[in-house]
Amino acid sequence: MIRHRVARFVHLLLFVVVMVSLDGCAGMFGRDPLHVSVAGIEPLEGQGMEMRFNLKLRVQNPNEAPVDFSGVSVELDLNGKSFATGVSDQIGTVPRFGETVIGVPLTVPAFTAVRQAFAFADSAQTGQFPYVLRGRLAGGMTGGTRFIDQGTLSLPMGDVSGL
Repeated sequence: MIRHRVARFVHLLLFVVVMVSLDGCAGMFGRDPLHVSVAGIEPLEGQGMEMRFNLKLRVQNPNEAPVDFSGVSVELDLNGKSFATGVSDQIGTVPRFGETVIGVPLTVPAFTAVRQAFAFADSAQTGQFPYVLRGRLAGGMTGGTRFIDQGTLSLPMGDVSGL
């Protein structure tokens, strides 16, 4: 009898953990997820053969309460392959029913740039590159919010002569 109760409790506990994981923290507190998209990308001065960009993220908050953040991390894939990563310790607030733009410096390692140069040649005629951006906006009670954005972007090729 006790064994049956313990097994039943474990199953119930497992069910609750799975539901919370699937629903996400936003659902627990009745919040809609933040909308994060690429607002722009500009070249920065690199070191040696690496390339650097300033990625501008537009963060929109469709909720009735402001969202505080204390940093952001991103990973950018271009043409289906890992391309760049970046972090920023920027601190701020996305106002209720508002938006903000966050700048994140991205670094493209030299070997990645060389590897992707051939893939760029295929897409260079259109100037459009398919991307997937994954990241995390840090802060808050839950430790942060993960996001994903995808589409196509025009990569500024003004200062790629360092390759």
